[in-house]
Amino acid sequence: MKPDLRPPLALILILLTGLGFVIYDTLRDKVTQVGDTAPDFEVTTESGKKLTRSDFGGKLLMLNFWATWCPPCIEETPRLNVLQEELAKDGVVVLGISVDKNEKPYKKFLERMRVKFATSRDAEARISASYGTFRFPETYIINSAGKVLAKYEGEPASTWLDPKVLEQIRAMR
Repeated sequence: MKPDLRPPLALILILLTGLGFVIYDTLRDKVTQVGDTAPDFEVTTESGKKLTRSDFGGKLLMLNFWATWCPPCIEETPRLNVLQEELAKDGVVVLGISVDKNEKPYKKFLERMRVKFATSRDAEARISASYGTFRFPETYIINSAGKVLAKYEGEPASTWLDPKVLEQIRAMR
């Protein structure tokens, strides 16, 4: 009598399940959450300065993803201007990254809104995708070690200047 060399069905199911999980984990979008290390990036701002996530030294970075065609983004821009002015002395830097494909509306928007915080355009949305950001606006607060301390998704613009929110941001320093 020959020995039965067929693997047990349970072993095959376990291996297939493991393979399925590996494939799923590889293909799914990574979403950056509070406590994660923020993905690094490199941008050239409108003023011509090259920046990476690690260029902010001991400062707190408010990384804001936005677009000119996004009504909540338009609404929050004046407040982000005030926020930058209000928190700069506390070591907080606002950096806006627009996902606008077309440069012309982007440039007009910056001029019309008199944007005072550093901005850059990521026409291919590679940076926002590396964060798992596909809805706008979305803001990450990142400390000098590159850790995400807070994440605001579609946050109502009115809350940015709320004294409690300002104090929370200052406390993250």
